[in-house]
Parts: sequence; structure tokens; C-alpha cells
Amino acid sequence: MKKLQDVIQDRILILDGALGTMFQTYALSEKDYRGTLFQNCPQKQLKGNHDLLNLTRPDVVLDVHRRYLKAGADIIETNTFSAQRISQADYGLEADSYKIALEGARLAKTAAMEFATEEKPRFVAGSIGPTNKTCSMSQMSIARPHATSRMTNYMMLMPKRYKDY
Repeated sequence: MKKLQDVIQDRILILDGALGTMFQTYALSEKDYRGTLFQNCPQKQLKGNHDLLNLTRPDVVLDVHRRYLKAGADIIETNTFSAQRISQADYGLEADSYKIALEGARLAKTAAMEFATEEKPRFVAGSIGPTNKTCSMSQMSIARPHATSRMTNYMMLMPKRYKDY
């Protein structure tokens, strides 16, 4: 299969669109966001934590990826925009951030591989969004968001170590 560096020399590549707005078209409920894994989570609301769908509604995440690929996207982004400890702290799910991010990478790669051909390979880009905290206005140290980004970047590379990827 061709590498991204080679394909980009031949043609313009198309990146997928916004995942969050696509998820809104599914009219998901609080129960969808909780699934069975988080049905007893003490947090009042998990709805809106789109990255959590990687664990609770992977079928929806895969469907969104497939829709973008069917529309012609060459590169799809992982559903991991807020899958790091700082953002997941709002939901009390810091300890689950690694699982959320890893599953987001796995789902995107699964969808990309379904559509990849020798003539038109498909690629996955890890999505790492900003945190919902600013260093200058919060009690968080500057080192903390940097360390979180490093962990998320490392996680995006992790699937290469697994045989089923």
C-alpha cells in the first residue's frame, strides 16, 4: 500500500469533516453516552462527551467514519478531540481517557482499512483538540497540559504494537 508521503505528491487529499456535528444528527440520548459501561457513573450528565461514544456506541462512530469515506475522504480523523485527562475530568472520567483514545484510534483504522484499496489508500489522522482549561486562568500548571499532549500523541502510535491493527 502507498504511503501518505507518496500519495500527497500525486494529488490533493480530502480530509473528513466535523465529527461532533455528525453525532448530533443521530439524536443520541444520555443512555447512548452512558452505555452499559457508565450506567452507574455518578456524573450527572455524560451526553455531549462525543469521545465517550468510542466505548459506548462504537457503531455510531464507525458509521460516521464510513459516511465520510463513502463521500470521498482520503483521511479521517480519530474521534479523540477531547480524549485526554484534562477534558475528561469534567465528566470524572480521567482514568478512562486512555481507553477512550485507544478505541478511537482503533475504530478509525478499522473504517479506513475497509475502504482502502491499492489505487486509493485511506489514512487516519489522530485528533488532539485543545483542553477546556487555560493555563493563565486556572490553577493547572503549564507542564500538565504538555504532559497530557505527550501521552495522547504516544497513544496514537500505540496501535502499531498490536497484532490485530
